[in-house]
Amino acid sequence: ASVLGARAAVIGGCGSTSNVLSAAKYNIPVAGTMAHAWVQSYPTELEAFEKWAEVYPDNALLLVDTYDVLTSGVPNAIKVFKELRAKGHKKFGIRIDSGDIAKLSRKARKMMDDAGFPEATITASNALNENVIHSLLQEGAPLDSFGVGEQLITSSSSPVLSGVFKLAALKIGDGEWQPKIKLSNSKEKVTLPGEKKAYRLYHKGTKNAFADVIALADEELPEEFTGINMDPMMTETEADLKDFDAVLLTQVVVGPKAKSIETDTFKIQKHMYEKLAELPEETQRLLNPDRYPVYLTPALADLQAKMIKDHKLK
Repeated sequence: ASVLGARAAVIGGCGSTSNVLSAAKYNIPVAGTMAHAWVQSYPTELEAFEKWAEVYPDNALLLVDTYDVLTSGVPNAIKVFKELRAKGHKKFGIRIDSGDIAKLSRKARKMMDDAGFPEATITASNALNENVIHSLLQEGAPLDSFGVGEQLITSSSSPVLSGVFKLAALKIGDGEWQPKIKLSNSKEKVTLPGEKKAYRLYHKGTKNAFADVIALADEELPEEFTGINMDPMMTETEADLKDFDAVLLTQVVVGPKAKSIETDTFKIQKHMYEKLAELPEETQRLLNPDRYPVYLTPALADLQAKMIKDHKLK
C-alpha cells in the first residue's frame, strides 16, 4: 500500500518520494532528509551536519530543529553552506519539523539571506495536510517545499474505500446486450442500466468544462437537450444543455479487452494537471467546493425509470 500510495501521491501532484522501492519501481525521484536520531548520534549538531554534507554534497538538506532552530540549527547550517560553496557546491537547504513553522521560516529565511544564501531552500514537515499548507502559504511563510506523510496516503477520516461491482448489462451468446439494474430504497444506490459512454461538455470554443454527461453507448448527443441531474441531493433535477462542445471521455475497456494505458508516472501527472485546469475553479476549493454536475441523457434516464417501473409491476 505504501509503494502504490507513493505513486498515487506523485500522480496527484507530489514531485518525489522518500519510499525507495516506489522510486525504483516507478522512476520517481527520491527525496528526504536526515532523522533527528542522526543529529543526536554525533557529539555536536555541527559535526552531524558536516558528516551529512560529505555524503550528500550536492543536495544537503539539513534538519535544523533537533535542539533550537534559530540559535543553533540555522547558524550551524550556514557554516556548512559556506564550506559547501567553497568547494563548488550550490544546492542546499534546511528542513523545519516542529514549532511555529511560519514564524521560524520567516526568521530563518532572513538569517540565510543576510548570510548570502538566498538560494538555500526551506522545507516544512510535521503532520502537514492541505489545510495546514494552505494556511502557511496564506501567512506568507517563505517555504519552498513540503514533506507530507501520514495525512496524505493514510485516510484518517474515511479509512475504508467502498468499491462494489454491479452488473450493468449481460450479453447472451452472440445476441445484443441486455440492460440490467440494481434497485434500492436509497436513490444513490440504484444503478444505471445498459452499455454506456461518457462525455465532457465544454463552453463552446473553449477548454472550460462545465458538466459531464452519461449516455447510452448507441446514442449521439444532440446539439441541445435536457440533462437529468444524477445527483439525488440536488434540487435542480434538470438542466437545459446547449452551446457546448462535447468530447467523448477516454474508453478504458473496448470490447473484451482493456486498452493499453500510460505507465509513466509523471506523464500521468501532467495529464492530471491538464484535466484539472479544465474544471471550474469553484469546484476546486478546499472548503465548501461546488459540486461538478453529472447529467444523464433523457434516453438513459427513461431506460432507468422504465426498468424500475417494470420491476414494481412484477
